[in-house]
Amino acid sequence: MADPSLALQGVAYNRLKADCPSVAGRVYDRPPQAVAFPYIGLGESQTVDDSADCIDGVEIFLTLHAWSRAGGQVEVKTVASEIRSSLHEAELDLGPAWQFHLIEHRSTNVMSDPDGVTAHAVITFRALIGAR
Repeated sequence: MADPSLALQGVAYNRLKADCPSVAGRVYDRPPQAVAFPYIGLGESQTVDDSADCIDGVEIFLTLHAWSRAGGQVEVKTVASEIRSSLHEAELDLGPAWQFHLIEHRSTNVMSDPDGVTAHAVITFRALIGAR
């Protein structure tokens, strides 16, 4: 059976490319060396067993990163808001192996990076997924 976090990552990637106009399709698993800003980076994920009697399920925590060099936090907060709107309580199809139950926004943390130029948002989601 395929990894449910990989299925979730693929669906999230496609939705973000379609739903986040501020980044003009710049959504990366690994950004290129000379990346254009703003952009979204697929970040860390954690999969926790959520099985019960006769139910094979997982809880996945998905982290996304938004990056901007527009000056200030307006652009990065705009991208973070687009990410939240795209995924929070969305109905997702994870294919034949996994039954999607829910995805919900958990937090957004906006900060200035030490370079003094880059604004960075860390957006986390929680998803519940069961095996079919």
